[in-house]
Amino acid sequence: MFVTRRELIALASALPALAKLKVRSAKVTTMFDSPGPKPNGLQATEEGLWILDQGDNRAYLVDYSDGKVLRQLETETKAGSGITFDGGALWTASTYSREILKIDPHTGRTLARFDSPGSGVVAWTTSRRSPLAPPPRTTAAAARPPAQRNATGAHGLEWRAGKLWVSVPPAQMIYRIDPERFEIEKQFPTAGDRPHGLGWEGKWLWCVESNDNAVYRFDPETGETSAKIQLQDSDPLPHGMTIRDGWMWYCDDVGVVCRLSLKA
Repeated sequence: MFVTRRELIALASALPALAKLKVRSAKVTTMFDSPGPKPNGLQATEEGLWILDQGDNRAYLVDYSDGKVLRQLETETKAGSGITFDGGALWTASTYSREILKIDPHTGRTLARFDSPGSGVVAWTTSRRSPLAPPPRTTAAAARPPAQRNATGAHGLEWRAGKLWVSVPPAQMIYRIDPERFEIEKQFPTAGDRPHGLGWEGKWLWCVESNDNAVYRFDPETGETSAKIQLQDSDPLPHGMTIRDGWMWYCDDVGVVCRLSLKA
């Protein structure tokens, strides 16, 4: 992965701020089991909660109260990691094809596809595992060094004021994209090496850090980080994330959907 001098300077300047973060814990409640085997992306809407599943590549619209499926779509997403809604169409992170897809929310038909920014091979060699996961099995892919692993792309997606926000683990960056031209307008470094779900709380943009088992709050204009919610080792591991009415919803890819209050 190529890192520019500007990105290195931005990362270096962010380190002192990370050391002064306001860190708090939160009580996590498991709300329901996901309808698919491996939920990886969440998006809150008025209709319900969208879940993008990395296992079956379906998008599910479910009820907030009990996870009842209201609609499900077959998509062309490959190992999807993020989903958002622009008011008319869904957008999904097709992680292993290194694309971002624009999708019809009623039929699942792909309306457009774009190359994911920041695609490449992730930096970490060991991933934090969910406490709910079965004992690990060693595989040839997991044993290979990062340079020999498959390249991936976008993970978290969020829509705001006509712009698409994207978190990308290989680049360890958050991007703001003009969806009409699909060009990067702004970017800033993430707080760790495994950024995932994104969610808006007023003017703040929160981003999951799965290997850190935490969620960080960013100023989207400056890229500065001002707060952190540190989860417990016993809590489900955060992957996809979204925010609605003061509640942060997240999914663990072993198959559960959780939430926590953003009130300190």
